[in-house]
Amino acid sequence: MIRKCKTAALFFSLLMGSTTLFSQAHNVSEGYREPDDPLVVQNLEEWQDLKFGLFMHWGTYSQWGIVESWSLCPEDESWTQRKPEHGATYNDYVTNYENLQTTFNPVQFNPKKWAEAAKKAGMKYVVFTTKHHDGFAMFDTQESDYKITSPKTPFSKNPKADVTKEIFNTFRADGFKIGAYFSKPDWHSDNYWWPYFPPKDRNVNYDPKKYPERWESFKKFTFNQLNEITSKYGKVDILWLDGGWVRPFNTIDPKVEWQRTIKVEQDIDMDKIGTMARRNQPGIIIVDRTVPGKWENYVTPEQAVPENALSIPWESCITMGDSFSYVPNDRYKSSQKIIETLIKIISRGGNYLMNIAPGPNGDYDSVVYERLKEIAAWMDVNGSAVFGTRSIAPYHEGQIYFTRSKDGKTVNVFHISESSDYKAPSTISFTLPEQYRPKKLNVLGTSSKIQWKQSGNTVEVMIPKSAKLTYSTVIQMTEL
Repeated sequence: MIRKCKTAALFFSLLMGSTTLFSQAHNVSEGYREPDDPLVVQNLEEWQDLKFGLFMHWGTYSQWGIVESWSLCPEDESWTQRKPEHGATYNDYVTNYENLQTTFNPVQFNPKKWAEAAKKAGMKYVVFTTKHHDGFAMFDTQESDYKITSPKTPFSKNPKADVTKEIFNTFRADGFKIGAYFSKPDWHSDNYWWPYFPPKDRNVNYDPKKYPERWESFKKFTFNQLNEITSKYGKVDILWLDGGWVRPFNTIDPKVEWQRTIKVEQDIDMDKIGTMARRNQPGIIIVDRTVPGKWENYVTPEQAVPENALSIPWESCITMGDSFSYVPNDRYKSSQKIIETLIKIISRGGNYLMNIAPGPNGDYDSVVYERLKEIAAWMDVNGSAVFGTRSIAPYHEGQIYFTRSKDGKTVNVFHISESSDYKAPSTISFTLPEQYRPKKLNVLGTSSKIQWKQSGNTVEVMIPKSAKLTYSTVIQMTEL
């Protein structure tokens, strides 16, 4: 992920203050360009119907229970401190970090267990970290031996060693759209962080214009790995590219703090990469995060939700715990908080990509399955108000949030209270969307006849005392 910025983006209000230590809400990229490829347009429309997805950050770093990759980067030490037991000096630390490859053996890895729990909870697409900034490949790349399938890695002897293949095949068989996260920067590559120079920050540590052959080698390496991912792993629906500092220098937005740290040209040739990916995977959505233009097909606020509805495709990636990577005893959000966040996101027209981090043993914490089971119970009742919907004005007012069916005939009204234990009020009042005239109204989760009345453009709904509603009240109106 793109990490740490002292000033929040203008467009976003941050969720869950504790998570802001580890993340950054970035600006909606100015100059969004709608794709013109009809297959991409269709895929993007289908993706916007899905609403809820699973994100997974997983790598050798889970063994130390630390923030993924970032402790290798000599910046922002305050939020990713290196523990002395992992190395007395920076060079010792890097050596020990990279040696985690030799002990990584997640024998409890069972993607079918994940897919079943996620599907029941209403998740409909998955984005998996095939490679993070540290350069460790969670797929069987031929470009590097720093990978999970290397003989140096104990798990390579397991029949499920190529975890990217196993995850993609398993989730695809369960009807999920498949997304491949890939880091454009690679801090393990000698052609990105050249050992001749010490790394200074997250950026390439030499001037690509001064050493063009070295940069060309890195571009070829990146192209080849992305060609592997998009040609050898079945149908891939989303290519989710992170590390937005690897970008043409002329795309830098000086209003964004972290982008001001980019001092040299890092053009990776996205036209060549994107054309190759679309040739391998016709219609694939490409998300070149924070780099505006033809290869950022949707925008991706991190640990944040837009304050208002957006007119372009977007997705908030937010952790279930506090961290994107596995941390022992992480503080997982309550199911109520997760549902409330989902409601806010879909009312503003976005998707919710919720990150769950597997541990070093290859499984989630038990509390994760508890949360997914609770979310599943809510989805069983209220899913029709979530999936395949779009935003509709007035979007939200107070504790009320709205979505609509794509044909506009059904309007869903969510009431939340943001208290620790939701209790439905006896009456709920709200303003009708403009020119919407409901003929039928019911409360999802109750079979009781609903009493309601309309006065002008205001509707008042009486909630039955017998209704046992969890996390929210969802009113569904139909225009006959």
